Amino acid sequence: MALFVAKRLLMALATVLVVAVLAFLLVHAMPGSPGAVSLGAGASQDAIDQLNQQLGWNDPLFSQFFRWLGDAVQGNLGVSLIDGRSVSADLADRLPVTASLAAGATVLSAILGIALGVTAAVRGGLLDQVIGGFVGLLVALPAFWVGIILVYLLAVQSSVFPATGYVPFEVSPQDWALSLALPVITLAVGGAAFIARQTRASMLEALQQEHIRTLRATATPTWKILYIHALRYASLPIVAGIALQFIGLFGGSVIAEQLFAMPGLGQAVQTSVSTHDAPAVQGVVVIATVVVVAVNLVLELATKFLDPKLRAS
Repeated sequence: MALFVAKRLLMALATVLVVAVLAFLLVHAMPGSPGAVSLGAGASQDAIDQLNQQLGWNDPLFSQFFRWLGDAVQGNLGVSLIDGRSVSADLADRLPVTASLAAGATVLSAILGIALGVTAAVRGGLLDQVIGGFVGLLVALPAFWVGIILVYLLAVQSSVFPATGYVPFEVSPQDWALSLALPVITLAVGGAAFIARQTRASMLEALQQEHIRTLRATATPTWKILYIHALRYASLPIVAGIALQFIGLFGGSVIAEQLFAMPGLGQAVQTSVSTHDAPAVQGVVVIATVVVVAVNLVLELATKFLDPKLRAS
C-alpha cells in the first residue's frame, strides 16, 4: 500500500509540474508583455521596455520558469499586473468560495442522486420510469437557465435567499449558507441526474450478483441486502462519479460565479485572461490543477480501499 501511495504521489507531482510548464509557455505566448499590461495603453515604449527588464521578462525562458517555480513552491505566485495585489493572497481569498460551491453542490447532488438511483433500481416498474423521465429532464436543463429561474422564484418573488453576493463563513455562518444556497442548488441539479443514472445502473448490476441471491435465500433482511451489501458492491462507480462531479464543478463554476456574483476562481480566470494578467492566469491554473490532482489521488485511494481485489493486490 505504501508503494502504491508513493507512486501515485510521484505521478501527481509530475502532473502538476507538466501543467505548470504548459501554463508558463501559454502565458508567454499571449500578446503583449507585463510592462504593456501594467502601464496601460498610454505608456511609452521606453517605459514598457524598462519595466519588462525589471520584471525579468527578457531573461531566457528557462531562467524565468525556474525562478517562478522556486517562488511558487514557497507560496509566492507573483503580483498582479493590474492592481499590484499578491496573486497568492487573492487566490487564498477566492479558493474557499469555489471550494464551498463545488463541495456543497457535490454533496447535495450525491444525496439526491443516490436516493433517486437506489429508489429507481429497487422499486422498478412505473416509479422507475417516472424517475428516469425526471432525471432526463434534469440533464437537459442548462445550468444558467436553472439559476435564473431559481433567482426569480426564491430571491425576487419570495426573498427566501439572496439573489447574488457572497458572505464569508467567518463573518456570519448563517449568511454564508444563505449566500451559497442558490448557486449550490443550480450546480447540483445536473450533477444529481448524472449520479442518479450511475447509481441506478450500478445497483441493478449489484442486485444480480450471486452473493445477493444467496443472502436472499438465507432470509437476510431486505434492508440489509439493499443498503449494506448491494450498495457497497455498487459503491465503486458511484464514488468515482461523485469525485468526477466535484472535479467538473470545481473547474466549471464560471457560469454560477458570474450569475450569482461569487468572487471565486472562475471569476478570477475570466478577469485575468481578459486583462492578460499573466501571473494571475498562471496562479489560477496551478491551484486548480493541484486541487484536481489531489481529488484524483483521494479517489484512487478510496477505490483501492473499497475494492477487495485491488486492496489485496
